Amino acid sequence: MKLYYHPDYVAAAYGFDTTRKSGWIADSLASDPIEGVEVTAPTPLTVRDLTRVHDPEYVAAVRTGTPDWLAESQGFDWVPALWQMVLSSNSGVVAAARSALKEGVAGSLSSGLHHARYDEGAGFCTFNVLVVAAKKLLHEGDVRSVLILDFDAHCGGGTAQLIADDERITQVDVSVSPFDRYPGHANSNLTLVDNADGYLTTIKDALARADATEFDLCLYNAGMDPYEGCVVGGLDGITADVLARRERMVFDWCRQAALPTAFVLAKRVHQQHA
Repeated sequence: MKLYYHPDYVAAAYGFDTTRKSGWIADSLASDPIEGVEVTAPTPLTVRDLTRVHDPEYVAAVRTGTPDWLAESQGFDWVPALWQMVLSSNSGVVAAARSALKEGVAGSLSSGLHHARYDEGAGFCTFNVLVVAAKKLLHEGDVRSVLILDFDAHCGGGTAQLIADDERITQVDVSVSPFDRYPGHANSNLTLVDNADGYLTTIKDALARADATEFDLCLYNAGMDPYEGCVVGGLDGITADVLARRERMVFDWCRQAALPTAFVLAKRVHQQHA
């Protein structure tokens, strides 16, 4: 399985777990490799790949830092390295999607960035790479339909906005926090869970409602932040074992349908300390 990563993923000066976690995982895989996992670097995207989804003025602001209020609308300070970071990390998801189409499954050590909207960033998300990847592969004819599974703790409101007029993309969103909540529409389905006892059942039901045979590709935003130890979205009772069972459920579902799947790491897990 190919897993995409480049040191530019962590080039931003703003240092916290969302902008650093991919480097930690890459270092861990370098020191303790997992058999069958090949870490490889993607080729950066172009400006056109981004403006297919986002406002050109916003893309230019992220590239140049001007105006600063727009360049920093995702929530952290702008530095020149930010541009190369987002080009690289976004390209990793596109590369993972292409690899999944050939090999069945692949991943990128980057986030899905599902809060980013057409003309601004939000919630530490600069560009919405789930939609960038989906629309690039649709545009180039690699696929005709894409499913976005979003199991981050928080709602993917940016994704919902960006695909509202594109019936080729469907979003299935199960969240445990109302942050970035949005009204459902024809191709975005949101379920909020407030009790850990019902979490896996809700995941199972959400998968059952999505006919995997209708899609050519699944982009999976595999959030670990529902974990009960996470202070920015965690739900008491969702343990590491529950998340592991969720992952087996998702990948079994995709495998049974022979649905190519590219996964990303979604948001941070900031664990509580005693």
